[in-house]
Amino acid sequence: MAIEQIKMPQLGESVTEGTISKWLVSVGDKVNKYDPLTEVMTDKVNAEVPSSYTGIIKELIAEEGETLAVGEVICTIEIEGGAFVTPKEVEKTTVASETVVDSEENQGNKARYSPAVLKISQEHGIDLTQVTGTGAGGRITRKDLLKLIDSGNIPTAGTNAETLKDTKTQRVTVQETVQPVSVPKQAATAVDIPVAVGDIEIPVSGIRKAIAANMLRSKHEAPHAWTMIEVDATSLVEYRNSLKEEFKKKEGFNLTFFAFFVKAVAQALKEYPQINSMWAGDKIIQKKDINISIAVATEDALYVPVIKQADEKTIKGIAREISELAVKVRTGKLRSEDMQGGTFTVNNTGSFGSVQSMGIINYPQAAILQVESIIKRPVVMNNGMIAVRDIVNLCMSLDHRILDGLVCGRFLQRVKEILENTSKSTTSIY
Repeated sequence: MAIEQIKMPQLGESVTEGTISKWLVSVGDKVNKYDPLTEVMTDKVNAEVPSSYTGIIKELIAEEGETLAVGEVICTIEIEGGAFVTPKEVEKTTVASETVVDSEENQGNKARYSPAVLKISQEHGIDLTQVTGTGAGGRITRKDLLKLIDSGNIPTAGTNAETLKDTKTQRVTVQETVQPVSVPKQAATAVDIPVAVGDIEIPVSGIRKAIAANMLRSKHEAPHAWTMIEVDATSLVEYRNSLKEEFKKKEGFNLTFFAFFVKAVAQALKEYPQINSMWAGDKIIQKKDINISIAVATEDALYVPVIKQADEKTIKGIAREISELAVKVRTGKLRSEDMQGGTFTVNNTGSFGSVQSMGIINYPQAAILQVESIIKRPVVMNNGMIAVRDIVNLCMSLDHRILDGLVCGRFLQRVKEILENTSKSTTSIY
């Protein structure tokens, strides 16, 4: 027999953690390879984590509602065949995800601290050896620490970098096992708001927490700048409206304005590849593929599925993918692979009447473009006459570490040029 680990998978390119929403197995259950083990929520997708092995579940390390970093062990499974893996060897394989400590109070019993627990304890100076955990086997969970913080009863340690001793392993420190994350302390603390009669308390769902964490990270790490350009979409509107009825009958899905905008953005990204970049700390990664993330909202969450190689697709092909991805989101059939690989995000904020907005960048991408509502406005033409035209605002948020105003201005001018020259005589949808 051998003991194998199942780890938190990366369910998206910029996803760094996931929340166990529901276990589908229990300790002692026999599972086959590819059987679903648990449902995991991130800020971008809900997904089932399948078993990599056939065997018997030995331990559920993570609890429902607990958030774990990508690569952290969520459970172990005993499989037939292969060499026996001792507990000591299991610890060695996960030293980057967990710190093994020896608590004097537990007299040698080992307690595992997840990166989330270690991060909160560092931020608030909590002495973990003085905390009684409510998790499986007395494990300290993130909820335990948040409850202590809310109560103000915090057992403090001498230093946040205090050495943690294990009688059977080398001495290791918190800094050696967990990368510091600069998140404001108040983000982990509940706000004390008086609740009056008639007020409704709505619990924050796991996916809403994940969205909040990702948005906070983007705003905290990426210095956002913002710019907007006005586009005369009159010719585009006339062209699309002349096609939409026949197109729907022939193809079976809608030819939306959004497909034209995504195609124009993809074409402009090809000409201005600096925009199609990501921040990687000591370097900027300029991506070869142009994969457009599109924002699709449900009643309580926002998803960003990806149109791969959008620059190589026709307007019809993009319209088909927009339709198919939207259906997947709203029917709960979106897969993790549908969310991966995005290099630039286009958000159709105009679909609910917005005319101007500032988007938060889809980290670690360099920028996000908000396509606002097309509205009729009186415009002074070049000949001095006033005419009613279809006008749309394109609003762009950018990471100023990667991009400057000059290249973004030229990029938006190119998108504007493409859209304003979209017509029956110049543009094919096939």
